[in-house]
This record gives sequence, C-alpha cells and structure tokens, in this order.
Amino acid sequence: MGSIVLGIAGGTASGKTTVAEAVAAALGDRCLLMSHDRYYLPLPDEVRHQPARWNFDHPDALETSRLVDDLDALLAGREIVLPTYDFTNHVRTPPAAADRVGPRPVLLVEGILVLAEPELRARFDHAVFVHAPDDLRLLRRIERDIAERGRQLPEVLEQYRRSVRPMHEAFVAPSRQHATLVLDGTAPTAASVAAVLALSGLSG
Repeated sequence: MGSIVLGIAGGTASGKTTVAEAVAAALGDRCLLMSHDRYYLPLPDEVRHQPARWNFDHPDALETSRLVDDLDALLAGREIVLPTYDFTNHVRTPPAAADRVGPRPVLLVEGILVLAEPELRARFDHAVFVHAPDDLRLLRRIERDIAERGRQLPEVLEQYRRSVRPMHEAFVAPSRQHATLVLDGTAPTAASVAAVLALSGLSG
C-alpha cells in the first residue's frame, strides 16, 4: 500500500504547525512531517539584513517545485534530503544526517500556502485548513517572531502590513475552499488531532 498524503494549511500563526506536529507525534514513526517552510529560497544579498522588506508570503518565495519532486520521490519509494532554512540569517544550511529521510505510511505536508499550490493539492489525499481570527493570529505572530526569530516589534508589524496580510487575503484565505476539513485554530489541540486522524482513517 502506498503512502497517505495529508496537507495542512492555514494563515500565519493559525495553529496549523501545532496541529501538524501533534498529528505527527500521535502517529510516531509512521509519519514524516514535511514543512513547506523548509523550502524557502535564500534571500537576495541586498535584503538579507532587512527581511521585513521581503515578501515571504508569496508563492514565489518558496521552492515548491522541489517539494513536489520530493513528494514524488517518496511516493516512488526513494529517499530524499530535506532542505533546512535558517530564519535568523535567511539562508539554507547544510543538511544534517537526520535530514535524509525515506518513505513513511503517512506524509504530512504543512504550510500557509500548501493548499494554494495546485501541484501540491493534486498529491494530497486529504486537505485540512486551520482557521483562527485575524487579531489572534497577529498576536501569536508577534510573540513568535520576537521570541524565536530575533525580530523587533516595529519590523514584525511592518512586515504584517506590507505582505503578510495582503498575501493571506490573496492566496491563503481563498485556499480554504480546497479543504475537506476546516479546524478551529482556537480549539484544543487534542480535538483537532482526533479530527484529522478520523478524516484520514488513521484513528483507532
């Protein structure tokens, strides 16, 4: 039997990564979690030290073609090397031994734009969208970017105004129509995990 491919999307800081990681943890070694964030292209030198000027939320910021190729390789039974992106320095880092992975019964692909990309959608057996109110997502984004990515508040707010919100409205929010399951990003994680497992026939 081939792998089941799950796609989990949602706006920035909607809770999609939390849900995806919890689903992967529940499935253990049966699941490979593939974050679209790993496939960001390195920033051009002229904007590397001013990342707020760069539009990370446009599909062109990511090497989705490589993710598609990696999925196809895994579905064909071959190993791949996952890319790694450094969000502090905005470059790809050399792969570690753990980045070489092989096929698993469940391939879980998560990211804000995974349901906005037709070639990815074509490979998903099930598609999930995590929704949360805009104000809550902004607060979560501020907390995350300051704590985990070394950003300053004015920079985070400028990036949100310049690209995050417009790209959400242009690409992310419309992709919800492709979901077979919409989750509440404010709901308990355990309930969301149970819903995803039930959808994909992996519960019990």
